[in-house]
Amino acid sequence: MKNGEIGTARNCYERAVDKLADDGEAEQLFVAFAESEEKCRETERARCMYKFALDHIPKGRAEDLYRTFVAFEKQYGDREGIEDAIVGKRRFQYEDEVRKNPRNYDTWFDYIRLEESLGNKERIREVYENAIANVPPAEEKRYWRRYIYLWINYALYEELDAQDMEKTRDVYRECLKLVPHQKFSFAKIWLLSAQFEIRQVRLKDARLLLGEAIGRASKDKIFRKYIEIELHFGYIDCCRKLYEKYLEWAPENCYAWSKFAELERSLSETEKARTIFELAIDQPALDMPELLWKAYIDFKISEGEFERTRALYERLLNRTKHLKVWISYVKFEASAMDSEAEEDIEQKKDCLQHAREIQHLN
Repeated sequence: MKNGEIGTARNCYERAVDKLADDGEAEQLFVAFAESEEKCRETERARCMYKFALDHIPKGRAEDLYRTFVAFEKQYGDREGIEDAIVGKRRFQYEDEVRKNPRNYDTWFDYIRLEESLGNKERIREVYENAIANVPPAEEKRYWRRYIYLWINYALYEELDAQDMEKTRDVYRECLKLVPHQKFSFAKIWLLSAQFEIRQVRLKDARLLLGEAIGRASKDKIFRKYIEIELHFGYIDCCRKLYEKYLEWAPENCYAWSKFAELERSLSETEKARTIFELAIDQPALDMPELLWKAYIDFKISEGEFERTRALYERLLNRTKHLKVWISYVKFEASAMDSEAEEDIEQKKDCLQHAREIQHLN
């Protein structure tokens, strides 16, 4: 190089690279070769040398090399070249972090977002596959909560971006196989998988998934969404069967009892709705009894059953003397008096007397 014999020097570098590319000190050789090309104003040759070096140097030793390459691109490259260099450096940083800690799922998410912004499908899938391969170390839900979103994002990417429906289905299936449902499960995965099948007009497959979910990992969310789906399609008998299973699984669930009765009332099945409420309030334990009793009382009022409503309030007061119940009872009597026919003076007087008696008792 000092004697100006550029061709001979380049030939010597090429021979060195050929012989020493796998050597532990090869990084210095690659940088020297690139810098010599840079001095000769052969920027394309220098760029190729840097890229060759980055492909051959282990990621754990390439940090200085990336820094040098980014500086080179900032000086000689166009906007696209600079962006490529910066992306390459970020990619290196992510790969280095996940190499040191493969279960750092937040870093995997950042790495995936980087690749998705670049749009190379094969590389995106490769990063997703590498990420989900790092299964949590123990079958405890707290370790899986973040990890499971790698699978969810993978499936959504395949459906919405790659638009590969078979691959999407495979991702959901493999995820459901992997989760240890005998210890814990994730309602979100079951529901997303079923909703995907519905979007593919495969209702039978969605039902099979949700049925399996109820059998293996019963959860409130799964019952509620499954019932919502069947109701949307107008399958009322299926809704009834699901509510029955729901209440077999959780007989203390006031939400389920109330919604079941509400369904029957919407179908003008008043007696069925009344029977459901009666069964509900007879349960030995309820999670939110005040809401259930209120729903039953509102039901009777809406049906114009004022005497039965009074009887129901009396039954409730045999169980609790809570101030809110007394106040609600008084308000009911007042509203009942207002709703009576104008000509029925005696009934109005009865309502007023009832209200006064209740206030006195309270």
